[in-house]
Amino acid sequence: MAQIQKSSLKFLKDLANNNNRDWFTANKDKYTAMHENLIAFAEALMVEMNKHDQIVPATGKKTLFRIYRDVRFSKDKSPYKSHIGGSMSRDTPWLRGGYYFGIQPGGKSMIGCGFWNPNKDDLKLIREHIAAEPERLEKVFKGKKFKDTFPNLMEGEQLKTAPKGFPKDHPAIELLRYKQFLTYKPYKDSEVTDKGFLKQIVKDYKAVRPFFDYMSEILTHDLNGVALIK
Repeated sequence: MAQIQKSSLKFLKDLANNNNRDWFTANKDKYTAMHENLIAFAEALMVEMNKHDQIVPATGKKTLFRIYRDVRFSKDKSPYKSHIGGSMSRDTPWLRGGYYFGIQPGGKSMIGCGFWNPNKDDLKLIREHIAAEPERLEKVFKGKKFKDTFPNLMEGEQLKTAPKGFPKDHPAIELLRYKQFLTYKPYKDSEVTDKGFLKQIVKDYKAVRPFFDYMSEILTHDLNGVALIK
């Protein structure tokens, strides 16, 4: 089973301390080795995920983000990211939700799952369903596997007050204020380089499925249960 090498973490750590083009060019072979290692890991992850879900893009390589930073509008002109990450989405309009993984030394590696920036219509629909039956989402959060894997339950930007059209004293106002619906789990460096890390990530991703199944249902049906997708 694919394994993230300690040398890959070391390269990212060294890059963070030498974030310039001269150093990167001189160590391009180490970057290539790290990148190939992460491609192999991502490929294996895609295979395992597709055993229980429908995932895109088609290859592990396409899940990975570029290591080069866009510094045009940033005060930080460091040319490279000090981490490497990738993302996967659930396939077909009926399956919603996205998976993210980020590898970064110093105990900063993590997985994230959820809905980064729902569009206006989706966000309205999510809030309408939550307002109508908040107990359904609360039941997901109370699930043992979900709660054990993601103890912080929900992350993401929130409004400071109630969204337009919803009362400030609604029993589910804390959920209704969310603009993003995310959850994450961090990992130690020793966990990342462990040979069982791939298996662990797949297990943790599976724990988020009740949340994704709930969101997939409400994003494809109106409040009366009528399908919105033809």
